[in-house]
Amino acid sequence: MLNINELKFNADGLIPAIVIDDDSGDVLMLAYMNKESLKISLEKKLTCFWSRSRNELWLKGATSGNYQHIKEIKADCDRDTLLIFVKPDGPACHLGNYSCFVDNVMEREKEAHEKFTLCGLMELIKGRKNEKVEGSYTSYLFEKGLDKILKKIGEESSEVIIAAKNDRKETIYEISDLIYHMLVLMAEMDIEIKDVIKELGARHVIDKKVKQEKMTS
Repeated sequence: MLNINELKFNADGLIPAIVIDDDSGDVLMLAYMNKESLKISLEKKLTCFWSRSRNELWLKGATSGNYQHIKEIKADCDRDTLLIFVKPDGPACHLGNYSCFVDNVMEREKEAHEKFTLCGLMELIKGRKNEKVEGSYTSYLFEKGLDKILKKIGEESSEVIIAAKNDRKETIYEISDLIYHMLVLMAEMDIEIKDVIKELGARHVIDKKVKQEKMTS
């Protein structure tokens, strides 16, 4: 464990802090800390920065409610840059974006298989909810409402069961359909992926049948 005094702050007494979503691994923002803001961050386990424009301490979320709960802090090999892994309560960007990094300076070359994440799909789905797109099936589901979404989940669940009796490849296809519609339901009910992960992580799974067998053996 490094001591704060082992970190290398610049001539202005600042150190850059790169904030990363602990769930998705996405870079959310870049800000600066001084020793005081870093101490506050460690004590509160909430990101606190030094605002260079306002020349004052800045507790992220104090006015917006978009707090960033710190899970881990790492220093680079030169000890002059910090990586801060957080659970965000809301958008990182003051413009309301999930991340501050939204504008491309250079486009990524198209690859045979583009990187895919559930979090990325969820953001796309939420975008179709907030801004309806003509011809979009996702937007259509949101327009029809909860009952339509639930009906589709029921249909897809049945198709998974039928597929699982016949073919592995078909089962994968139908499970993918079901997961997509589940994400639509989550977006409709303002449920985040991290909410489900938190619930799963809090459970203690017990095989009751095995437990009973051990008790009676």
